Amino acid sequence: MENYKKRIADELLKEKLSGAGAVLIEGPKWCGKTTTAEQVSNSIVYMADPRKKQGYLLRAETDPSSLLEGEKPKLIDEWQLAPELWDAIRFEVDHAHAFGQFILTGSAVPPETDKITHTGTGRFSRLRMHSMSLYESGESNGTVSLGALFDNPDKLSADCDLKLEDVCYLICRGGWPLSTYLSGKIALNQARDYYDSVVSSDINRADGVQKDSEKVRRLMRSFARLQGSQAGDETIAADIETNEPEKVSSVTVHNYISALKKIFVVEDMEAWNPNLRSKTVIRTADTRYFTDPSLAAAALGFGPGDLLEDTETCGLMFETLAVRDLRVYASTLDGEVYHFRDKLGLECDAVVHLRNGSYGLIEIKLGGESLIEKGAKSLKDLEKIIDTERMKKPSFKMILTANSPMAYKRSDGIFVVPIGCLKH
Repeated sequence: MENYKKRIADELLKEKLSGAGAVLIEGPKWCGKTTTAEQVSNSIVYMADPRKKQGYLLRAETDPSSLLEGEKPKLIDEWQLAPELWDAIRFEVDHAHAFGQFILTGSAVPPETDKITHTGTGRFSRLRMHSMSLYESGESNGTVSLGALFDNPDKLSADCDLKLEDVCYLICRGGWPLSTYLSGKIALNQARDYYDSVVSSDINRADGVQKDSEKVRRLMRSFARLQGSQAGDETIAADIETNEPEKVSSVTVHNYISALKKIFVVEDMEAWNPNLRSKTVIRTADTRYFTDPSLAAAALGFGPGDLLEDTETCGLMFETLAVRDLRVYASTLDGEVYHFRDKLGLECDAVVHLRNGSYGLIEIKLGGESLIEKGAKSLKDLEKIIDTERMKKPSFKMILTANSPMAYKRSDGIFVVPIGCLKH
């Protein structure tokens, strides 16, 4: 395998270690948390090592401090297997009076939170990792910086070599680090194997409750069909009943989705709530997304060729890919990604909102003049109703596309940027 591909989280981790006693890295299994942490760790305990796991678990119960010895920063990988370590690390941090002592990685929220007595406030800093963005995996040329767009440059010019068929392949391959070293069907198989693992076993790790694998499959197919929407548990249950050979209660849907969230397979997007001139009611329900588009493709059994023939589904899948990348890039800007929809149907696919109050409005489209014009109209309509006396004007408006051949600034000030040009 080639050398370590640098991650945007690398610098974030170093920054957090310089100001906290311990850093908790969370994210989906296989997204690169451990490898990233290994780059700066001076000693490591792999809690899931099958040769040592039982011994580690016993020591965590009887003498947790013995697992914390060693040169710092010390990495505790898959720490959630022994939740008792949380309080032990907090105690060590309190008495060390030093930053950068521990790194914890976890691909699931610990099911036994009753073994944790302290929140860790003031001792732990959290870092959320996602699968690789296209810039990290090398598919985006990085000629357009999301951060630089907040300065609203007068001109923008960049070329993109990615075509729609390339983007369809990248949707189905996903951003799993190992798959970025592979190609063709072998790379695509990684995401399909990941999906099968979630269905058959990983989802049960979330709460220790055995689940019906066929119900999990049907739920994930429904979730994939409804991604990018604000579908509630009842709506998903109704979709399953309509499209699958089984009726599932909304309670089961809720429990299964909660489990998928705990293992970071799905990640909803919160609604943006700006100050508006009108009294339009803003829809506050979260928008549904998989953390990586390849999971949605695997759930539906779609490959790149299927997406090329089904532009509607391709658009939904591309939106999931774009949201993943925007979340990765926004993390370096001290920002979050939200969505906006009101009761009249006006919407904005993504709003990157920084802690200093600056924000950018983004529509996500496959490409093509008609879709770009539709996105531009939505952006301008939303800008008109924002009360700029009570909040800042948008720093920029952007249409993020799948297959535009170049990035440019329109005469109305809206940026058109292909995903294959974007970086943080």
